[in-house]
Amino acid sequence: MAKIEDRALAPNASLNDDIGEETRLRMYRMQVEIREAEQRAYDLFLQNLVKGTSHLSLGQEAVAAGCAAAMKPGDLSFCTYRGHAHTLARGVPIEKVLGELMQRDNGLMRGKGGSMHLTSVDHGVMGSYAIIGAHLPIACGAAWRAQYKGQKDVSVCFFGDGTTNIGAFHEALNFAAVWKLPVIFVCENNLYMEYTPIGDVTAVPHPAADRAAAYGLPRIVIDGNDADIVYRTAAAAYEKARAGGGPSLIECLTYRYSGHSRADPAKYRPEGELEKWKERDPIKIYRERLKQFGVSEDIIDAIETYARRRVDEATEKCKAAPPPAVEILTTDVYANGGFAWRN
Repeated sequence: MAKIEDRALAPNASLNDDIGEETRLRMYRMQVEIREAEQRAYDLFLQNLVKGTSHLSLGQEAVAAGCAAAMKPGDLSFCTYRGHAHTLARGVPIEKVLGELMQRDNGLMRGKGGSMHLTSVDHGVMGSYAIIGAHLPIACGAAWRAQYKGQKDVSVCFFGDGTTNIGAFHEALNFAAVWKLPVIFVCENNLYMEYTPIGDVTAVPHPAADRAAAYGLPRIVIDGNDADIVYRTAAAAYEKARAGGGPSLIECLTYRYSGHSRADPAKYRPEGELEKWKERDPIKIYRERLKQFGVSEDIIDAIETYARRRVDEATEKCKAAPPPAVEILTTDVYANGGFAWRN
């Protein structure tokens, strides 16, 4: 199979719409690679090759793909502990992500960070944060830097629905709105804050969007399982931010197929809820979308085959990689915060 990646991304000149075939094919490839990589992470966990816990985004791939595809080089992503998808969507190699989950020396942080702390500054992934809401003020700080220096990068901060009931959410929104910072807040509302339905503990139906007006922001609620809708909404928000129009708050309605983490069997979900959401699987939706725009089954199949091959190859490389050397245990874990470091 010759150059699947080139073939899959070759645009059809006869296709003319607001997104374009090249971007659509790229978003489909992102979604399939994320799905395959995360499913592989689950399989590796069952084989005891992924240590500790992990939080998967199976079913939520369209949010990561749509937001990432609309970004420009230099834009920054701030992720939660459920950050594998967003890290992969920014172009981090699958091997680097699986290697980190498997605590191998070829991982992003040489196996020292693990699933909940994926970071790749070279790809604009400014960390995955295990503390709920901790990264929202940090994203504001990065956006403030861009505004102060007259730079055009945008900071994009992803978080779950449960974060909307954390004080840092409201503090960050207020700060960003007052200073008109180039930061985009993206809520992945998958209906559950860990094990509790978000609707049981929140005064408004849409935990992010229904609070936007309190900070002078428009109410934006979108279908988070449709990558085209995510892409268009994100692109408009990025353009507004780059033009000095300030922040946006986007609530993406989606659903996670697995439990909160690997330790969660998700028995709290109503019978039939998972099956109903799987009828609107983001990859299934986008596969049909490509066909509607004239993309052949051969090209779609080639993308899927290529993605599976990449995951298989990355898995074998990670299995063969050694664990990190003991001597790196205490490196890159501490900064004294002194004058020299701050300047």
